[in-house]
Amino acid sequence: MRILVVEDEADLQRQLAERLRAEGYVLDTAGDGAEGLYYGSEFDYDAAIIDLGLPKLGGIELIQRLRAADRRWPILVLTARGDWRDKVAGLEAGADDYLTKPFQMEELLARLHALLRRAAGFASPVLACGPVELDMARKEVRRQGEPVEVTAYEYKVLEYLMLNPGRVVSKTELTDHLYDQDFERDSNVIEVFVGRLRKKLDPFNPIRTIRGQGYRLNVEAGG
Repeated sequence: MRILVVEDEADLQRQLAERLRAEGYVLDTAGDGAEGLYYGSEFDYDAAIIDLGLPKLGGIELIQRLRAADRRWPILVLTARGDWRDKVAGLEAGADDYLTKPFQMEELLARLHALLRRAAGFASPVLACGPVELDMARKEVRRQGEPVEVTAYEYKVLEYLMLNPGRVVSKTELTDHLYDQDFERDSNVIEVFVGRLRKKLDPFNPIRTIRGQGYRLNVEAGG
């Protein structure tokens, strides 16, 4: 999952980047609102974390411009301000949730997970497709209730497909959301991951190949 982090406090930006990458997220970071607008306008993300008190372009205006440009991914606002009016302004500008600084990183991760799954139409942290389940909180995959051992990238592939149920996802899109931009990209690697997942999930494999287009999660049968 690719996340945009727009935060001007260097230490906090570094801490966020380190923790999110450790959790398996791919991310771009920006130190001001103008740079955040560039990234948000040029690239696609699964979610964004945006500080309200940004230089060059304030967080409220940044969110408004992103929404005006039809960027619909969830936005989590960070603010050091205690005034409830600032929180309301962020939400009315188009943000989906907020955290007041200082905060615990575990709470930020929990809120981010919630935004991602709600955007996909899931209320629970356990995503289900037939007998195949993916637990976002525990980073686990289960088949008929039994754990399935998967690698970090196999998990990422399945998570992205399950958060985009019924939609055809191209290899290029998967690569963009699984790897940092400077990673040497090879679509054949995606094929390997999908092939391994199918073997591990059989006979309930929910991943379908759409010739010439990519992959789609079979949301009806899950197998």
